[in-house]
Amino acid sequence: MTEQTAGARTQNQSDDQAPAAVSDQETLHESARDDVPAGDAITHGTALYAATNLESWETDKPHHFARDVGIDGTCFRRLDPEYYAWLRHKMDAAKKAMGSGRLSSQAFETLRCRFNVIHAWAMDCFGEEPLLSAVRALNPRTYSPPALGTYGQDTRHLSERTVPDKPPSSVPQYLFPKDGDWRFTQRVPPSAVAKVDAIRDQALSLGWSEARLYQNRGRFRFPCGQDYGLVCFVDEKERIGEVTRQNIEIIGPPPRENRLRFHNPDVDQPWLKKTKNEN
Repeated sequence: MTEQTAGARTQNQSDDQAPAAVSDQETLHESARDDVPAGDAITHGTALYAATNLESWETDKPHHFARDVGIDGTCFRRLDPEYYAWLRHKMDAAKKAMGSGRLSSQAFETLRCRFNVIHAWAMDCFGEEPLLSAVRALNPRTYSPPALGTYGQDTRHLSERTVPDKPPSSVPQYLFPKDGDWRFTQRVPPSAVAKVDAIRDQALSLGWSEARLYQNRGRFRFPCGQDYGLVCFVDEKERIGEVTRQNIEIIGPPPRENRLRFHNPDVDQPWLKKTKNEN
């Protein structure tokens, strides 16, 4: 729960659940409360590159890269509705493989978490209807997925040094808690975790729980509900200010330094008054 005290703030929405196979009667986000407007990945301002193993990375300079990019022996393709449909088909195949014992549940969970990121990004940038149309029109036998050594005129092979946006492949996706059946996951930058780490001991001593500080998985799409912790609300340019039992202050970048208070719903708040019927 947050309260804005100055200026404006827009929350970023992110990771959806990995969906099952889609029929003509089903939708891509049965549990979503609102529709995501359709748009083009390039005009949207960013592009997501994904590999066939579902690893992905995002860039805000999409025109600097070709459709297919090779990095460290892995070929990534710029996500479009048709490629999304093919990756979704591969997820359905992986689910069947797990059911028949040909794929371990741990390996499937890794793929599912990776696809969560791709699915959420595609919904935000393309919208449901274009993705549904691509899923229905896909012929997986004729689609040519990205592969090293098969570049055409619209591709180029880039070394790691020429891709500043590529995140380190050794950094796993941040998940708190790691276990449990959560429908939504909010992406968290390492800088946010570091800022919360800096005030962790002080906050815990004042009665905050680790979940209220670090949780980034929830029952509803971010920022709805009270499942998401402080780490989901701290942007890269913001800093953490005063820490009290009731709230933690988030300070925006200068010169305005807007103030946002993240409230602790587990304790009494001075602005909440009990009625006579309450115990």
